[in-house]
Amino acid sequence: QLPLVESGGGSVTAGGSLRLSCAVSGLRYSDNCVAWFRQALGKEREGIASIWTGGDSTYYAASMKGRVTISQDKAKNLVYLQIMSLKPEDTAMYFCAAHRGVATEKYCSGGYWAEADFGYWGQGTQVTVSS
Repeated sequence: QLPLVESGGGSVTAGGSLRLSCAVSGLRYSDNCVAWFRQALGKEREGIASIWTGGDSTYYAASMKGRVTISQDKAKNLVYLQIMSLKPEDTAMYFCAAHRGVATEKYCSGGYWAEADFGYWGQGTQVTVSS
């Protein structure tokens, strides 16, 4: 079983919503930082949101802030990304990633991280939004 497995992607029309899931296994879940990224074809991967698993504090990048909610089910080691009001420009492969080690709340929920800080990545789930 892969440490991180995303699911919940699919094809939707503009204005629709999706809830993506990231199942975490074989990794330290508590006091960690789990983030969602996306990468559109031909573009760089960008961070969307992160959640500090020691609590529920979150960070949202400006690109999708207001349209996404990151949350978790600690008992199930699941991290969710709810996306509302999907736009065609949201079409991308969405990845979840976990930090290489123990992360602080400030570091994670304050957005003081970079892509290279995450040592574990899922294979991604495709989101395609049509107009």
